[in-house]
Amino acid sequence: MLTSPFLQAKFAMGLTYQQYMQSARPDQQASWQRQHEKIQLTVPQTTLLGGFTRRVNVLVSSGIWCGDCAAQVPMLDHIARASPVVELRLLHRDEHRDLSEQIMICGGLRVPTAVFLNEDFEFTGLLGDKTLSRLRSQAARSLGAGAFCQLPGAEQPQDLAAAGLADWVAEFERIHLLLRLSPNLRDRHGD
Repeated sequence: MLTSPFLQAKFAMGLTYQQYMQSARPDQQASWQRQHEKIQLTVPQTTLLGGFTRRVNVLVSSGIWCGDCAAQVPMLDHIARASPVVELRLLHRDEHRDLSEQIMICGGLRVPTAVFLNEDFEFTGLLGDKTLSRLRSQAARSLGAGAFCQLPGAEQPQDLAAAGLADWVAEFERIHLLLRLSPNLRDRHGD
């Protein structure tokens, strides 16, 4: 069960992004580094993230071998670096099955899966496997262009990496707003 003590213990076992990269083979490190270098937060994204006031702990179940992880986890590192209150920790999915089996998506051990926690390590949210823009792109390729919800703004982005980064930033903002508006945390912090 995803209790605060369990999640806090897992977070304490988590690796920083740099430590996680050290666990990779040289070819994996090179691949992840290439992805990391391509990522550029926009000025509005950096301003937004820099203005966060509530601590957001993010525990990511990942696979150093995973292409989706190599594309998305460097984005999470950039987001964490842009905010003074976001703490990012990474766990190898297969070494921490007691966590990964509790956060399965559609019955599968999907990676990357980010578990968002408040300052007390209480579960706040989860986003995993792929962001909305990646899912839309995959649906268009696999199911045909009309297979996903055709609402205004739902078109397939030209720059999938930038759209994925925007999806992640939006999720961090959503989580931060949940924490910022939490009556318990507002009482605690007097705001």
